[in-house]
Amino acid sequence: QVQLVQSGGGLVQPGGSLTLSCAASGFRLDYYAIGWFRQAPGKEREGISCISRVDGATYYADSVKGRFTISRDNAKNTGYLQMNSLTPEDPAVYYCAAGEALYCDGDYSPSTTDFGTWGQGTQVTISS
Repeated sequence: QVQLVQSGGGLVQPGGSLTLSCAASGFRLDYYAIGWFRQAPGKEREGISCISRVDGATYYADSVKGRFTISRDNAKNTGYLQMNSLTPEDPAVYYCAAGEALYCDGDYSPSTTDFGTWGQGTQVTISS
C-alpha cells in the first residue's frame, strides 16, 4: 500500500520547536520531491517548503524562511520538517506530500496539484 504516514505534531509554546516526520511505505521516497503544506481553519492549503529528489535543492515560503528546515533521509525513506521559533501564525494542520518530476528551488512555489501522494495531516497548536 502506497502511503505517507506523518508523526510529530502537537502543542508547543510560542518560540518553541517541533519536528514533523513523513515516512513513506509501499514506494521509494527518493524517487520523489517532498513537499510540506499547511492549512489553517478557513484558509487555503499553503505550500511552505519543498526538497528536490536529486540534489536536495530546497524552497521555503517567506512565512517560514529562516525558521523551518526541510530534510530527507533516503535510507529511512522519510522526510522531515524542523520547525523553530514557532509563532501564533503557525498553527495549522500540516501535510507532507510526494511529487514526481519536481525541482524545488527559489523559483518554484509548491502547488497541491504537483503532488500525488499525501500524508494524513498532523495538527500543530501554539499556546502558552
